[in-house]
Amino acid sequence: MTEESGHVVRIERTFAASVEDVFDAWTSPEVMRRWFHCAPDWDTPAAEVDLRVGGRVRVVMRRPDGSEVEARGEYTLIDRPHRLVMTWTFDDDPSNEQLIELSFSESGGSTTVLMVNSGISTDERRGAQDQGWHGCLDELERVLAG
Repeated sequence: MTEESGHVVRIERTFAASVEDVFDAWTSPEVMRRWFHCAPDWDTPAAEVDLRVGGRVRVVMRRPDGSEVEARGEYTLIDRPHRLVMTWTFDDDPSNEQLIELSFSESGGSTTVLMVNSGISTDERRGAQDQGWHGCLDELERVLAG
């Protein structure tokens, strides 16, 4: 992991799925559209992935009221299925480039993901992202169990 800067969200979560399936859930646009949103009543109408170092990732999440949140980034490290690192910027705060670092490890048929989201601009935004990431990971767990 790199040295963290700004406000940080650190989450570790274990999923009952292979490391390949969990890694692929973070890099397949089709699968991302099924889980990459903050709550069960949100949806993800768009997910785009160019899975290569320097390639772009983009996600559009839609709230129940129809308003949308867009985030995008660029892959800086891809080591399938062990590590994935990308920059991350939200459309409502484009000057705040964050970093998302994901580590995947498998043991006994389950996969643990350690996610570190650093460089978050404010403590308030850090709280919102912490809540949002926990919601996303709840949705990922549901999708992987399905």
